[in-house]
Order: sequence, then structure tokens, then C-alpha cells
Amino acid sequence: MSTPKAFLKDHKAAGRRPLNRAVGWSLAAGVLLIAQAWLLADVLASVALFGASLDEVVRPLVALPLLMLARAGALWLADLEALAAARRIKGGMRAELGRRLAGLGPVRLGRPPSAEFGLGLVEGIEALGPYYAGYLPGMALAAVLPLAIIGVVLPIDWISALVLAVTAPLIPLAMILIGKGTERLNQAQWAAMARLGARFLESLQGLTTLKLFAVGRREAALVARLSDDYRKTTMKVLRVAFLSSLALEFLASVSIAVVAVFIGFRLLWGEIDLARGLFVLLLAPEFYLPLRRLGTHYHARLDAVAAAERLLPLFEAPEPEAPPAVPAGARDPRGAHVVFEDAVVDFGDGRRGLDGLSLKVPPGTTLALVGPSGAGKSTAMNLLLGFLAPDGGRVLIDGAPAGDRSHLAWVPQSPYLIRGSLRDNLRLGAPQADDAALLAALEAASAAHLVDLLPGGLDAPLAEHGRDLSGGEMRRVALARALVRQPRLLLLDEPTAGLDAASEQAISAALKARRGTATVILIAHRPQTLRHTLAADDAVAVLEAGRLAALTTAAALDDPAGPLAALFSQAGAA
Repeated sequence: MSTPKAFLKDHKAAGRRPLNRAVGWSLAAGVLLIAQAWLLADVLASVALFGASLDEVVRPLVALPLLMLARAGALWLADLEALAAARRIKGGMRAELGRRLAGLGPVRLGRPPSAEFGLGLVEGIEALGPYYAGYLPGMALAAVLPLAIIGVVLPIDWISALVLAVTAPLIPLAMILIGKGTERLNQAQWAAMARLGARFLESLQGLTTLKLFAVGRREAALVARLSDDYRKTTMKVLRVAFLSSLALEFLASVSIAVVAVFIGFRLLWGEIDLARGLFVLLLAPEFYLPLRRLGTHYHARLDAVAAAERLLPLFEAPEPEAPPAVPAGARDPRGAHVVFEDAVVDFGDGRRGLDGLSLKVPPGTTLALVGPSGAGKSTAMNLLLGFLAPDGGRVLIDGAPAGDRSHLAWVPQSPYLIRGSLRDNLRLGAPQADDAALLAALEAASAAHLVDLLPGGLDAPLAEHGRDLSGGEMRRVALARALVRQPRLLLLDEPTAGLDAASEQAISAALKARRGTATVILIAHRPQTLRHTLAADDAVAVLEAGRLAALTTAAALDDPAGPLAALFSQAGAA
């Protein structure tokens, strides 16, 4: 496993060119600064000692503002390049992380995104910006510019050059010593912020339940306590940050004062002329400036290391292999051919989602998966969706390993509708579908009336999660969205659960109409789903402990001695 520091270094390559340009412009600004200091010292010495007239110093006086403007422009370009590098690196990381998360799927992630998870994705990547835009260019500049200044000062005043060389390491040394304790505090701050964000989101999501049980005040007190914990950890970090800034400023000020004292005495003794002395004095603060700025940016490095530690497991999660494409000639026009061959899914700790499931679903047929809770129904569906890979055996769709989602559609129990128009939601899985295809899918899902019912028709705006639709309407829109894709394999999880009789009949009729044009596999928990959705000869697979306990048809519902009657009587749902 990589380390956070190696992780940050590896991703620096994406912004290497703008970072190099940023350092180059900063060095150019440093060279201009040296020239500016020399001209200014020469002008002051000429006027103060030799009483030079305006005509004698007009050229350097004209050159000075030009140098200042050029230096300001170089610094501005350096900042632009540094920000461009950070933006490019962050954009690349977000794109890579998006690909990884899409490939992993919700099951491999282990849990749905929470506030803590979102904090790592949003704030975590954003926290890397100051590191790449500030710390890395500052570190390069701190390593080069002081050496350049020493190289200029050395032939002019070797004593001042020696003082600069001896005192310069004290600043990064103090920075490192103070930073050791700060890194631990930064980790604690990130953990406190994650706890606060997660709890606050959970409180908002469960606000109705909290009010019903009259525990709103208690929850508010808990959030307040977590907020206070975050405040305390943040104040500790700021306290150390201010202490380190004070220490760095003190060391730099003392070092400049030492240089000034040496130059003052040597001017008094006549060992150095005024122009050279002023030149060295003007350069001394600029010599320590990159080191002091590096100390300021050092906290950005600590934040980046803490953020990288949370991002690292996501970036190092193994990416699933892309499933091979199925040749068009191998596809049956009636639907997909699905095969489970001794499929095993091992969750560890002795728990198995599937334990050698073998099952065949011919093209164009309908199959219902039934069984008690934990029997493996959802696990089997996740294998077909490509959200899981079998730990043993095989799961094949049209002869190829499952995972290609281009020819399947999925309708869960609680479908998710995005915030956008009805057209946007229907075209989510088929962006090129025209209005005729959308209307045909709505008609097939018995949801065509929504076009007339909603103001704006297909352009009617829908709230996030479809809050402005009823449960039955949401389920019909989700089914229509699946049908727009014209899937060869249609997967559903209890498609009629919790619906009124009219909605249940409409969805059941839509599913029956898919016979012969798609293979349909659905999870059913209630006998009513089987009665309303399946034909008498449609297959029903009874799962138990991850294995196929029985394979029968929907007609077995009327057999009091059959496996379905026994199953639903045990569940109390008959």
C-alpha cells in the first residue's frame, strides 16, 4: 500500500509543466528583485554620499519602476501557473476517482456515500489545492532563490553571506520540529469534521423520525457537542500555526538584525562602502522571505497529507476488469441468455451471499427469485448488474462474464429520480432517444398520462428523488426509463411493492408485454407480485442459504404442498 506522501508525489506529474513554469516565473521575479535592489542601493548611495543630481540618476530612476512592474508581472504569472497546476491535478483526480467509483459500484464500496465519504471526495481533494499551488512551488523557490542571493552577496560581502548561510537552516528546522505535533492535530481535526458532518447529515435525513420520537433537542445537543469538539481541535491547530509563524518570524527578524549589525559596524570601520552595504541589507529580508512563506505553506502540506490518507483507500481499490463485448451475431433477438454456474460470493467471516448457485434463464423468459431474507436474491442481482464479481464459479450473460451494462436495465424498489425535467430522467440511460421513443416507453409503462398531467409535459421539472410524484408514478417513470434503453435483460426488485391496485396492475401489464422481447428477472417477496406479474408458466427460483432450493413455476402458488406455499406461509405473507 502506498503512503500519503507517495500518493501526493505520484499525482504531481499531472501538473508538472505548469508547476515548472510557476517556479521559473518566481525565479525570474527573484532575478529582477536582485537587479532592483542593486539599482536602488546605487541611487541612494550616489545621492546620499556624492550628492548626485537628478540628471545623473534619471536612468536608474526610470528603470526602477519598470523593474517593479516586470517583477509584479512575473509573480502574477507564477501564481496563475501554480493555480492552473492545482486545478489540473484536482480535475484529474476527480475524473480518476469518478471512474473508479463508477467501476466499483455501490456494493464494492461497502456502503452508500455518507457525509464522511462525501467530505473526503469534496473537501479532501479541495484541500490538496494549496499544497500543489503553494507548498510545492514555495519549496522549489526556497531551495533555489536563497542560494542565488548568497551567490550574489558572497563576492560583495563574505561575512554577510556566511551569516545568511548559517542562519537559513534554522527556519526549516524549526518548521519541521513544530510540524511533527501539528500533523497529529490535523488528523484529529479531519476526524472531528468527518464526525460532525456525518452526524449532521443523519440528523437532517431522520428529522421526521426525531420529531416523532420527541428527541430533537437531544440530537441538537449531540450535534452541538460534536461542533464544539471540532471547534476545539481547530483552535489547537490554529494555536500551533500561530506559534510556528511567530517562531519563523522571530528567527528571520533576528537573522536580519545580525546582518544589519555586522554591516553597520563594517560601514563604521570603512570596510564596506554604502552602496554594497545597502544592497546586502535590501536583499537580506528577501533572502528569508521564501523560507518564511514555506513555513506558512507547510500547514497546507499537513492538510494535504491528512486528506490524502482518507483518499488513498479509494484510489488504491482494485478496478474490475472490463467485461468482453458480446458479438452482435451471438445475441438472441428474444432477449439475453443468463447462466449461473456454481456461483459463489464470499463476504468473509464465514458469510456467503451465494454458495454454489446454478441456474439457467433462457432468452425471452421471465424468472422470479424468491426466498427468505438473506437467501441470496440481492446478491444474485448484484452479480448480474456487475456490482459484484463471483469468488467462485461463473455468471454469464450471452456467453460472456456479467458486467456489461449496455444491454440491461435495472428498476430498484426505491428508484432515484434526478433533479431535472421528465425528459432528462427518461433519457438518463439513453441520451440519444427522441421524444417518440420516450412517449412510447411511457405508454408501455402505463405512465403516458403524466405528459398531460404535469405542466410542461416532457419538459416538466421534477424535484430531486421525485418528491413531487406519488410512489406509483415514480415506479412507472423508472420502468419507462428502463424501457427507453430497449434492454435485452430487464432486472427488477419487487416492482409492485407498496403500490395501489391500479399502479400494480399497470406495472404488471407492462412487464407481461415484454415477453419475447427481453429476458426479465425480478425479486419477489410477496405472493401477490407473482400472481399479478407472472404468467402461470413463468419460472420461479426458490433460493435458500445461497443455493437453489427449488425451481418451479408461478402455477405452484395454487399447490398447498408446493415449495412456494411453504415459503410464503413461513413468512406470514400468504
